[in-house]
Amino acid sequence: MNIFAKLFFIVLVIVIITEFIGIKKFTIGPGQVVLLPMLYAVIIGLLITPDVLGKRIKGLKKLISKEEIELAGTMVMISLLPLGVKYGTLVGPNILKIIQAGPAFLLQELGNLGTIFLGLPLALLLGLKREAFGATVSICREPTLGVIGERYGINSPEGTGVLGTYLIGTVFGTIFFGILASFAPITGLHPYALAMASGMGSGSMMTAASSSLAVAVPEMKETILAYAATSNMLTGVTGLYSVIFLGIPLNNYLYRKLEPKLGRRGGKKDVREDA
Repeated sequence: MNIFAKLFFIVLVIVIITEFIGIKKFTIGPGQVVLLPMLYAVIIGLLITPDVLGKRIKGLKKLISKEEIELAGTMVMISLLPLGVKYGTLVGPNILKIIQAGPAFLLQELGNLGTIFLGLPLALLLGLKREAFGATVSICREPTLGVIGERYGINSPEGTGVLGTYLIGTVFGTIFFGILASFAPITGLHPYALAMASGMGSGSMMTAASSSLAVAVPEMKETILAYAATSNMLTGVTGLYSVIFLGIPLNNYLYRKLEPKLGRRGGKKDVREDA
């Protein structure tokens, strides 16, 4: 069977299985955790992928090979192109919403820079090199995955880092943000501010966070969901430019400064510099 046809067939089977399982919700304390089909797809993909979880389940060893894995890496970038077009079409029709949203919605994107200041030093201390750059340039959802993949290549160390954070966010992000939003009101922050913070550019994580927050503050449910959806839309648009013009230059600068001091000794010296 042709490699592309085999890969397409395997993906189709995974999609059918995950859609059949559907969305699962369960309650933890005052909040709600939402498990989406994307999560099941990632888990199934890990189980059948060579050299990811060690020895694979017996019987799956011949299902997918490294040739299919390499092709899948290329196909990820192609599959992200329609998503990039979708984000682009959001700008024109919703430009008035973006203007009316005010500086609060727009400036929230600067919060992504927190992943750089907090995540990069920790990643370097753990021994990562250029993977640390890709993993911490932002919260690493679809726009960031597309930008890093286009600029460095999805199979590069930077691409490995951004893809790793993307997958971790898919597997654990919905659970983490669902639980976090459940208890967020005790911080004393206004529910509208928390709703805005739920829009981090990920539909699954936004849904989990805003749904849990709406359950915790039911009298503001409609407004919370509206703010979260608007914030998520703006993050998808402004986040792209935040990564390109702020995240990448700042992260490269900090990497050059911190890697010689925090990078683990004894490993291969990383002399690569981004243009």
